[in-house]
Amino acid sequence: MRSDAMKTGLARAPHRSLLKAMGLTDAEIERPLIGIVNAHNELIPGHIHLNTLAEAVKAGVRLAGGTPLEFPTIGVCDGLAMNHVGMKYSLASRELIADMIEVMAIAHPFDALVFIPNCDKIIPGMLMAAARLNIPSIFVSGGPMLAGRYQGRDISLSTMFEAVGATQAGRMTESELAELEDCACPGCGSCAGMFTANTMNCMTEALGMALPGSGTIPAVSAARVRLAKQAGMRIMELLEENIRPRDIMKPAAFHNAVAVDMALGGSTNTCLHLPAVAREAGVELDLSTFDAISRRTPQICKLSPAGSQHIQDLDEAGGIPAVMAELYRHGLIDGSNLTVTGKTVAENVSGREVKRREVIRPVEDPYSQEGGLAILYGNLAPEGAVVKKGAVLPEMMQHEGPARVFNSEEEAFAAIMGQRIKPGDVVVIRYEGPRGGPGMQEMLSPTAALAGMGLDSSVALITDGRFSGASRGASIGHVSPEAAAGGIIALVEEGDIIAIDIEARRLELKVPEEEIARRRARWQAPPPKITSGYLARYARMVGSGARGAVLE
Repeated sequence: MRSDAMKTGLARAPHRSLLKAMGLTDAEIERPLIGIVNAHNELIPGHIHLNTLAEAVKAGVRLAGGTPLEFPTIGVCDGLAMNHVGMKYSLASRELIADMIEVMAIAHPFDALVFIPNCDKIIPGMLMAAARLNIPSIFVSGGPMLAGRYQGRDISLSTMFEAVGATQAGRMTESELAELEDCACPGCGSCAGMFTANTMNCMTEALGMALPGSGTIPAVSAARVRLAKQAGMRIMELLEENIRPRDIMKPAAFHNAVAVDMALGGSTNTCLHLPAVAREAGVELDLSTFDAISRRTPQICKLSPAGSQHIQDLDEAGGIPAVMAELYRHGLIDGSNLTVTGKTVAENVSGREVKRREVIRPVEDPYSQEGGLAILYGNLAPEGAVVKKGAVLPEMMQHEGPARVFNSEEEAFAAIMGQRIKPGDVVVIRYEGPRGGPGMQEMLSPTAALAGMGLDSSVALITDGRFSGASRGASIGHVSPEAAAGGIIALVEEGDIIAIDIEARRLELKVPEEEIARRRARWQAPPPKITSGYLARYARMVGSGARGAVLE
């Protein structure tokens, strides 16, 4: 056992005395030591209840003959960090989380690990650590929040962000906004739609790193506690069988996850996170792979923000196993890949049926013949840009209009709230990329304000930053190269015509090449926005969003 290096033999008597100082008995020390990586904190609704699940995991570990030892990670609530300087730290926290876990798991050589995440950057950070460490590991998420209820309909956090724009435009009163505020988020869990957190929890299950149900069982359900106990017991079997993350996270696993992502209409942020995890697993996953899989995978679910259904509906319909069964029956995923169940994907999905066809549609009758995401290229994005195609209104699949240029999210949001953006405009937000932001902050506030004002049917938004999974409309992010790296998005001027064709995968600045060359000769990189601390170091080391915004 790996933990023998810390606890076995004459020379380790001092080490055992420290373990005994925490109340461990000789019997507990002799058993395999299982690290429980718990992302609980009192700032994130998705994490507020994770201590309950950690206790369930530990009960499962003990039932199966192991000794659980818990340690924490940091976590940023993207909703609370949104639209102020705190959001610059969100994506950057992913690398810190992976590094923290590496430090803990090597300094204290655990025999295996159980990861308990739930929200946006925490999930991929933990997956990166699991792939990097490559010791037996299993994930159990905190589960999705139930949808709120308002005037007879299901709502979620995205409803709140859009309500801000609706109130500003006079389409909703402030008293209605206050009433909505009290019921949009009814309790613990990751926000109720197919936003980034729930997309990544579903991706973890699709990759094979979590037990079936981990992505969709509601946070408040007793089934979630039972699942946590099962994960605690299963990690002991993974240790015995010596099944490790890189035995599971093979190229086929990532291709399966991307296919499930396309079928679900998941968050654009998967185009950052899955490549980053794949890199740690020694697997190449680029944007062209996302687009190739999207072109052959139909979108069979349309959950909030693209539709009115939420994760609890997906769970009732059969969850990720039912989605994967539907795709497997049509040859759209690889059934041979190993999973943490010890079985293959094909064995896991055998006998799984769709229980609500209005939630998971047949491959023969999808919402769209192509997947929920599309990768656009053109002179504005030679390395690619990402759009949630499945949440774009039909009339915005092609759009051409004048650029309204802003050098920060704050400037753009002020213009939107000041009602200075008009139908037909193309809002350009730049210097918000991995290096320029720094941290590629998520921009739900401007996209939701546009939607709340009813402008999502006539205004596009383009950025080298990124969007929340709760964003909808013609919101095109991850434009690469970014402005701070001298990408053409840095050269766009007010009134330039920008042409968007999502079906044709094109994003073009309609300015002559000679004029672009003149502008490039005049361009100078702006000074860094943050000059000290972690983000200053991050900005110096981070790579392109087209390659997952990993530290180079």
